[in-house]
Amino acid sequence: MDRRWLCLATFGPIGVASLLYIVVMRGFIDPDLNSDHGLAWPLLGALPLFVFGMWLLTVSASRIALLIALGATAMLVGSAFETFVHLNLEILTEPWFPFVNLLGLSADAVATSALLVVFATFPDGVPERRWQRIAVLFLWTPVLVGPLTLLTTPHIVMSQFIGISGESIPNPYFVPWLEWAAPAVHYLVFQGWAAVALGVTVLASRVFFGQPGVRARTRVMGLAVGSAMAAFLLWTFVPGLWGVEFLVYASMIAIPVAAIHGILRYGAFDIGPGERGARVERASTLLITVVYAAAVATPALLLTPPLSTLSAILITTLLAVVLLPARSWMQLRLHRALFGDREQHFAMLSELGAQLERAGEPRELLTTLAEAVRGGLDATWVQIRLVGADAALAGTSIGGAGEPVGDPAESSELVRGEETLGRIELGPRRRGEYGDAERALLRTVAAQAAASVANVLLSAQLAEQLDELRASRERLVAVQDDERRRLERDLHDGIQQNLVAQIAGLRLARNRLQRGELAATELIELQDQARETLTELREITRGIHPSVLSDNGLVAAVESGMARFPITLTVEADAAVRRERYPEDVETTAYYVVREALANTAKHAQATRATVRLERSNGQLRIAITDDGRGIGAIRPAAATSGGLANIRDRVAALRGTVQVTAAVPSGTTVLAELPVGHPPAVDGGRGG
Repeated sequence: MDRRWLCLATFGPIGVASLLYIVVMRGFIDPDLNSDHGLAWPLLGALPLFVFGMWLLTVSASRIALLIALGATAMLVGSAFETFVHLNLEILTEPWFPFVNLLGLSADAVATSALLVVFATFPDGVPERRWQRIAVLFLWTPVLVGPLTLLTTPHIVMSQFIGISGESIPNPYFVPWLEWAAPAVHYLVFQGWAAVALGVTVLASRVFFGQPGVRARTRVMGLAVGSAMAAFLLWTFVPGLWGVEFLVYASMIAIPVAAIHGILRYGAFDIGPGERGARVERASTLLITVVYAAAVATPALLLTPPLSTLSAILITTLLAVVLLPARSWMQLRLHRALFGDREQHFAMLSELGAQLERAGEPRELLTTLAEAVRGGLDATWVQIRLVGADAALAGTSIGGAGEPVGDPAESSELVRGEETLGRIELGPRRRGEYGDAERALLRTVAAQAAASVANVLLSAQLAEQLDELRASRERLVAVQDDERRRLERDLHDGIQQNLVAQIAGLRLARNRLQRGELAATELIELQDQARETLTELREITRGIHPSVLSDNGLVAAVESGMARFPITLTVEADAAVRRERYPEDVETTAYYVVREALANTAKHAQATRATVRLERSNGQLRIAITDDGRGIGAIRPAAATSGGLANIRDRVAALRGTVQVTAAVPSGTTVLAELPVGHPPAVDGGRGG
């Protein structure tokens, strides 16, 4: 059996039996009803700590949790022993009473030592320094009070809380030659102040002089223990002072409150982060119930007498009604502190949809989402990162709220279908930690926002593509205008002037023919001029649409310019690609893609050789132009939006194709263009896609 369940099965019945005995005997069977009933300490002092200790055994097997349960049980056993002695005074003369008295002394000593060890080693039961660990061992010296007093003191030493002196009762088990040790046993073991001072010293050294983390973990418990020590000192040395007894019981209730704080903030009693919220809620709810019951019963316990029984009952009933709203308010505040405001969460979800609909562009949408998540989950900061084109999260947040500090405490993916759009990352909470409710709410918000994020991103992408399409059309128009002006200039400055000269030469030849002066050489010269004009005209028309492309197809047109290319050029294409004819716009675009890419290679790449590879694959005509030049790193940044590469992209995009420009291996650049051509024709020959 797990040791915590063994301890629970042992301490629980003992503590409950002791408490029942005290309540029944003092509250109902005490023959002197006008005397002090003595129920205040067991019900207001010991019971809250006992309830908390029993609960701890159900959730933690740590040593410090076992010590709290042991100490609280021992407190009730000691109170039960006091009640038993008060109701049976005749046993003081019995010969076996010294051994029974050991039970009462040991119960008080065990309670003192166990709780001192808990306070000194809070929250994990292990102090940091070696001297502190040695000092903790000496905190158990009060447990020796029973056998030591029995051997060193000639009279019976009774618990100081019973209120009965044992000096008149002889101790038959006294050893005379050990009497010299009686004063030391009395002040160091029986009184217990030396152990108390040592335990408080260990705790104070950790609270004030420990490492920053140790000081933070022990500060609240140190404050609770210091308050309890001050209250007990007043109770001991200034008896009868008004309000002191109330301070004692309030400080006893403050100890489990400080322990609950340690669970929530620092994982005291080895309770993991994922369990803290639920554990603290249950413990706090239980403690609130005990505190409520104690507050209701306080007048009857502390003021009877002088209050009559009827007055005490009336005051108790009135307090039960008056304090009920306060109990509900405390539970609500606790729940909000641990798990957040559910109403606020629902309000956030209901308003989030409307806020996302109003957001127009991506950054505004993501900022709105981040602000809503930060406010709804009480996060210190929130950032939203989107997946880029390389399927990796962007290095910086696209939208956020608050300045990110450290690693995120929680996160949730933005998923639409099977596509991951990004991630919402949260910093630590301002109060407490994220529980299951916050994580579930974050997942709900992420699922709700994913569709809006996808829509806005798609709209932004379409707008960007529309801008690119508009710019592409403008570039195409500009290129066409430039080409038209070049043709006009070439025709005007070249062919037109040649034709004018030829017309003038023909007119002159006609006049000389009429006079009989025309020589054959003059006609030969005119013929040569006409041939030169035809050659120039063919050169111009080749730039518009080469005849070899129309007559013999794409591969032949590319190979026809091999001889004029200034570096070694290889054209690779299988027989099927060479035979097949493609739609005219596809062949024209592919031809000019090759020409433009080779022109860039000749101008900028400093290459020694280039390769053009043409192949058909999956309904695409793939054109790959590779060189061994300087590589893509040498391309100017503006080349992607202007010049040859931009012309290639524009031409290919007009046919719904794609272009990729990558580095070649081991050096150089590869321009890969893919044009859709559909399925190959069933019969060779003719144009077809």
